[in-house]
Amino acid sequence: MRPFHLDSSMKTMRGVFYPTGWMVLMFAGEQQARDAARLLEDNGIGGDAMMLMSPQEIRRELVGAEGDNAILPSAGTEGDTVRKIVECADKGHHGLMVHAPHSADSDRVTELLKDAQISYGQKYRMLVIEDIVA
Repeated sequence: MRPFHLDSSMKTMRGVFYPTGWMVLMFAGEQQARDAARLLEDNGIGGDAMMLMSPQEIRRELVGAEGDNAILPSAGTEGDTVRKIVECADKGHHGLMVHAPHSADSDRVTELLKDAQISYGQKYRMLVIEDIVA
């Protein structure tokens, strides 16, 4: 597992967080996120395919210095999804991003983590954000 790093491929043309092919899973605490990552690693999902997101990193990378005004309005739901992720981070939740570009990948992650305490989860597909846990 690597630390969270936001790059341009994880944003829309307008600069809104939209990491196509990734799942964003939120957990009440760091240990729960690390436990989920360990379970995935133990089942063959490589560490490079996962990023740990601390509440501070989420706020800094997804919102930035401008605060909530940095979350640009959009025609889709990506702005609302970012707000929900930030709300979780503001409560101290940690995120785990898992690269799952195909349906089979996200189905496998969801099955492996079915007993995990995921507080919020989304899968970013090409044109739609899919609820994992809402």
